[in-house]
Amino acid sequence: MERNFLDEIKHQYNTGGITVQLIFINVIVFLAIRIIDVFFGLITGTDGLFIDGYASHVVGLYTNISSFITHPWGLFTSIFTHFSFMHLLFNMVFLYFVGRIFLQFFDARRLVFTYILGGLAGGLLEVIAHSLFPKLQIFNDVVIGASGSIMALFVAIAFYRPQMKVNLFGIFPVRIILLAGLFILLDLLALGKSDGTAHFAHLGGAIIGMISIQNIASSGNIITVSQKLWYSFLSIFAKSPKNKMKVKKGGRSNTRIKTDEEYNEDSKARQEQVDRILDKISRSGYESLSKKEKDFLFNQSKNG
Repeated sequence: MERNFLDEIKHQYNTGGITVQLIFINVIVFLAIRIIDVFFGLITGTDGLFIDGYASHVVGLYTNISSFITHPWGLFTSIFTHFSFMHLLFNMVFLYFVGRIFLQFFDARRLVFTYILGGLAGGLLEVIAHSLFPKLQIFNDVVIGASGSIMALFVAIAFYRPQMKVNLFGIFPVRIILLAGLFILLDLLALGKSDGTAHFAHLGGAIIGMISIQNIASSGNIITVSQKLWYSFLSIFAKSPKNKMKVKKGGRSNTRIKTDEEYNEDSKARQEQVDRILDKISRSGYESLSKKEKDFLFNQSKNG
């Protein structure tokens, strides 16, 4: 049966994997902002007023420290935001190919955490740099884009498999570590230039990429630690009385509510099981998990 346009979009989102889903999020944010900007321009008679006057200050990352303190959420929202079509296109094409390579070695959850941590670190480094270097304070007062996040993924691959070769322009085989080194060098040489590019954000993402594969089998690995902190955060809400589980006895319809002690003990046991599984992933990789362990982890992330 043929799918209509909306059904095809849903199908691609549901079956495309985490890389395609991240691309969808970035594209949807871009389209929403551009569409609102068009209607805002029709109403006010001024083109670009919504983007320049509102959107950039709501979802962008302030590099001025005083403004950043009052708008800290920009650290997160900015890594899914693009105003220029070419900026979006370049980043999404890069994300697509980098994401496909990344998933050859790691699982989807690690990709998401690396993407987000790389973006957050890149944003923080950009804010710190603007506070330290007066020259930077005259431009790039608001930063957007997924470049720092994508740089984290790319550098993580390069340092994890430095001998791997990729075809540059689809023709020339080049070691991925050399490409990563070239990108980092270009960003270093462009620091302080008013080219509209957040080079410190790129470097912050690259730093996370390097760190993320250090001691990758250790429970102290930055990605593993981040996953544990996230699940611990989710467990706080899981302990809320309104989320307490009902227990059926003998298949009968009558149920009883668990006591606070029972619920807290059950929640603690589930969290300990999550920690054990994450430790196993950090030591041996996601594929080392049994089907039961994978199902348990999936259900915890879904119900968390």
